[in-house]
Amino acid sequence: MSDHERQPMFNAPWPAVLVTLVIVIGYFFQTFFSQNWLLQTYAFSSQAMGEGRWETLFTSIFLHGNWAHALMNAGAALAFGTPVARYFGASVRGALVFLVFYLLCGGLASLGYGLSNPGSSALMIGASGAVSGLVGGSARLMGGHGLPGSYFSAPVVSMTIGWIVVNLLLAFLGFAPGLGDAGVAWEAHIFGYIAGLVLVGVFGRLADLARA
Repeated sequence: MSDHERQPMFNAPWPAVLVTLVIVIGYFFQTFFSQNWLLQTYAFSSQAMGEGRWETLFTSIFLHGNWAHALMNAGAALAFGTPVARYFGASVRGALVFLVFYLLCGGLASLGYGLSNPGSSALMIGASGAVSGLVGGSARLMGGHGLPGSYFSAPVVSMTIGWIVVNLLLAFLGFAPGLGDAGVAWEAHIFGYIAGLVLVGVFGRLADLARA
């Protein structure tokens, strides 16, 4: 292979890098504020949803419990956001499609968690629901070799089964590495994954319209 054909070791699209940096830098600034105030104001819970505080579906995405939590989500966002961002395109419009996709998956993940735990006051924070949407989107793209593939393709089926099994194990164990005593919102992970699996094709068409 000639030099001009070699791909750089790090060539993630800038929208995926941006989301990664938002997670890391966001937690850095979070450490300067009262954590109790942030959680009570911006974390998501079924109770908050019942009180009409729908904004917490999205604000909770930008909060994390500790550095390990933030860095794990940042690493996953970069890994799984790269193929999704590449599919939507690196233009400004493609980046906007990517960011709306990411936030919508996160919001639907929070909503799924709230509906699964009606009336609960347990607070949920973290980008893992939104990142799960990137995982679901990546599964479809793997199944279609860069385009949204069949729901029954081998990559989609295997990743979906693996994702559900891993999260059910997390539910059974009640914790995950790096989260300390905090519980795992495994329901949000599954709902976010399903949202990404379904919506990546819809948002891909929006990106195509933006490019037209």
